[in-house]
Amino acid sequence: MRIVDVKRETHETKIALKLNPDGAGKVMVESGIPFFDHMLTAMAKHGGFDLACTAKGDLSVDCHHTIEDIGIVLGDAVKQVMGDGRGIKRFAHAVIPMDESIATVALDCGGRGYLVFSGTYGNKVVGTISADIFEHFFYSLCNRAGITAHIAFTGKNDHHQCEAVFKAFGIALGEALSLSGKKGVPSTKGKF
Repeated sequence: MRIVDVKRETHETKIALKLNPDGAGKVMVESGIPFFDHMLTAMAKHGGFDLACTAKGDLSVDCHHTIEDIGIVLGDAVKQVMGDGRGIKRFAHAVIPMDESIATVALDCGGRGYLVFSGTYGNKVVGTISADIFEHFFYSLCNRAGITAHIAFTGKNDHHQCEAVFKAFGIALGEALSLSGKKGVPSTKGKF
């Protein structure tokens, strides 16, 4: 079992996260930000991995630090699961519709962090969250984990667009981290 526990405490946040990429989609998230909890739950549930995350942040300021730091901690956990890359599938993608919206996510869990985020929300706020923080969350996660991610979405309803993105990312991440049955590192270089 590849179960990882990561903790992070700063002057702004205190986060404890447990990730099991070989789980069954059991999720317990408590960030103090209900809409974000809903998005993380959708990501892990549809990705088929177990995720437990508790976060206390300076929500009296706003939710930026809490969401950013959850991205950092989740990225650290994913990086530990990836290890040297030996035995993981590495590449995966998902295309997920949600009513009028659709999201496409393609991932390379190959040790190099990069994010391309294409799509716009119709409003400045999604749920109770500033819309621009979602791209920053994925940037923090991908940069910390060493994931190259291309995320694209379209639609009319911001909730649907955002949820489709999180579901697609979760499905692709679950697949990319899954074991391939091969012993080597999936790279022509022989290492990440």
